[in-house]
Amino acid sequence: ITCRDWSSDVCSSDLTPFTASLRPYLDSIGGPALTVKGYPLNGIIGGRFYSNISVQVSAFVRGFKGDAHRAYRELAGWWGEIPDEMDIPLLPLTKQEWEREMLPTLIRSTLQFAGYRRKQKAFLARNRQACADLRARIGQIDQGADLAAFWHKEIAPLYRDSLFHIVAASSDAQMRLEADLRKLVGAEDANALLSNLSELIHLESMGPIIGLGLVLRGEMSREGYLEAYGHRGENEGEVAWPRPMEDPTWLDRQLKAWAKNPVDIDAMRARQRAAYEAAWARFAQQQPKKVGEMRKRIRQAAKGAQTREIVRSEATRGMTVIRAFALRAGELLGLGEDVFFLTLDETLAALEGDKSAIELIPTRKEVHARYRALPPYPTLICGRFDPFAWAADPNRRSDLYDSRAQTVLPIAAEQNVIRGAAGALGVVEGTVRKLEHLDDSDQLLAGEVLVTTMTNIGWTPIFPRAAAIITDLGAPLSHAAIVARELGIPAVVGCGDATMRLKTGDRVRVNGGLGVVEILVQ
Repeated sequence: ITCRDWSSDVCSSDLTPFTASLRPYLDSIGGPALTVKGYPLNGIIGGRFYSNISVQVSAFVRGFKGDAHRAYRELAGWWGEIPDEMDIPLLPLTKQEWEREMLPTLIRSTLQFAGYRRKQKAFLARNRQACADLRARIGQIDQGADLAAFWHKEIAPLYRDSLFHIVAASSDAQMRLEADLRKLVGAEDANALLSNLSELIHLESMGPIIGLGLVLRGEMSREGYLEAYGHRGENEGEVAWPRPMEDPTWLDRQLKAWAKNPVDIDAMRARQRAAYEAAWARFAQQQPKKVGEMRKRIRQAAKGAQTREIVRSEATRGMTVIRAFALRAGELLGLGEDVFFLTLDETLAALEGDKSAIELIPTRKEVHARYRALPPYPTLICGRFDPFAWAADPNRRSDLYDSRAQTVLPIAAEQNVIRGAAGALGVVEGTVRKLEHLDDSDQLLAGEVLVTTMTNIGWTPIFPRAAAIITDLGAPLSHAAIVARELGIPAVVGCGDATMRLKTGDRVRVNGGLGVVEILVQ
């Protein structure tokens, strides 16, 4: 069973062959990877990122007495819930195979991640300048073979280490804390107590929105804003996607949109801080003996979130180097941006003289266009999946697909209720604005309920306009949940089929604390 990889929050469209080839290449050079019986954790289905839940659960299920759903619940904060009626197929591992094959791998990975955590401070200190230097050096290379050699010597190690840093900085401490808080004070107060992290530390996911206000007030330079956030956006994991830092008009458009729909971010954060303080007062009254422990754990969760986000931002900066390499390769090969329809290995081969793959580009461009025209795939896929056959089925489900039991899994019984994960507390009624792409964000009017497949840091500046947020993909640690919590915007994430069941103009009631959306008028 595979899950749409929202955790990477990096691509909202189908991958080009160049980008799709980076993951298997990373495995070939010793990047962070989990493999069970030859099946990798990370992969691509129909041009879109997916993670193989069966691989991850199979690796750890022995610690949960073979209970796959129980093992998965330990990961639910990252991926979201799997319906109880949907089996999680496991890869067969005997005790001897696990001890001989999996245990050494897990130990080795644990040691590697610990090593990268020790190098984290140095990575953060030097990465920004290192990426700028590498981009400059790429621009000076004028021979294909020299550019290929530069990839192997300089860029590949940067890419591998960046991904290691992202994984090493991940932590489930916040998920475990929220689970404990839910047991003590209930879902809504637990949500409120974890909705004020940006008051304790700087959260990188809040940076783009706070930064726009600073630029407008003259407290941050335009150059400073682009240096800090110009490498981030809705498709930052796609090498072919132009970065905001490359577009001299991008920041002007952001500032214009911000000025057109002014929002008092400080007031929004103040209201959220008040909700946090009220929840904390109730907690102190109900659980006086746990005040010290929980205060410490909340601060640790805030620090962990800060580290996770800033490491990811800097690691993502490395994609600007890979993009610079690809564009320079396109120049040297006379392909321009068609280079993105070669794989990385084909690009390196072409730079070294073997250009046979170039003849495949026209066909690949046609296939890529066909995949891009398909609707968002199901969040969960079990078994073999043909995206074209699925899209052609008028009775298809957009939340899950199980090739083994399509007739067994029922359509949601509650026709007027959509359920997901509690993203950010609050109850609000509003009119739906469904957006398929961030490019259409100017259609979102202040006070409307934003409904979309998935959000990432590129969507952050439009959040304050929304009365509430509903997403198909995501879980409590997804971008939509984190930013909505900090701004006090009710959010329900990981609904699976919200974009299929809702349309612009529908009237809904969103209960973010309970993770429930009621359809009032359609």
